[in-house]
Amino acid sequence: MNDAVIARGLVKRYGDVTALGGVDITVPRGTVLGLLGPNGAGKTTTVRVLTTLLQADAGTAEVAGVDVMTKPGEVRRRIGLSGQYAAVDEYLTGFENLDMVGRLYHLGRRRSRQRARELLEQFRLDDAADRPVKTYSGGMRRRLDLAGALVAEPEVLFLDEPTTGLDPRSRGDMWDVITELVAGGT
Repeated sequence: MNDAVIARGLVKRYGDVTALGGVDITVPRGTVLGLLGPNGAGKTTTVRVLTTLLQADAGTAEVAGVDVMTKPGEVRRRIGLSGQYAAVDEYLTGFENLDMVGRLYHLGRRRSRQRARELLEQFRLDDAADRPVKTYSGGMRRRLDLAGALVAEPEVLFLDEPTTGLDPRSRGDMWDVITELVAGGT
C-alpha cells in the first residue's frame, strides 16, 4: 500500500448544511498534504472524519490501509492527531502529560517515560518538563500538544493548523520536525 490516506466521495451534513460535499483525497506515504481554504470550507471536518472523530454520511476512507468507517480503533492505533487547540492537562507537568499519552497507547511504563523525555528534548521543553502546564506560555502548550501527537510514533500524522500560536522560531522547529518525519516515511 503506497497511500497513507484515500478518501472518495466523503459527505458530511449537519441538518441542511453540507460541510463536506463529496471530498476526494489521495495522500501518498511519506508526503505532506496541506488543505487550504477559507473558514467553513470543511478542512477540520475532513480531518475529523479521517481521524474517526466524526462519522461521514457517505463515501469511503482508508488511513494507513485501514477502513475508517469499519475499523476506527485500528485507525486510531496508527495515527497521531493534533487539533487546532492544545489538548493538554494544565494541572499535570509536561512530562506527566506525555507519559500519560504513552500509557494510554499501552507503551508500558519504561517506554512511555523514555518517549516523553525524547519528545520534551526534541520540542525544546526539557527545561520546563517538571513544571505544571498551567505555567507554560501558549506556544509551549502548543508544542507539548504536538509532541503528544508523536508519542506513539504514528504511521500517519494529522495536524490541524499546527503552527497556530507558535513564534517564528518554534514554527521553524515544527517544520523541521515535520521534514524529519516525512523523510522517515510518515
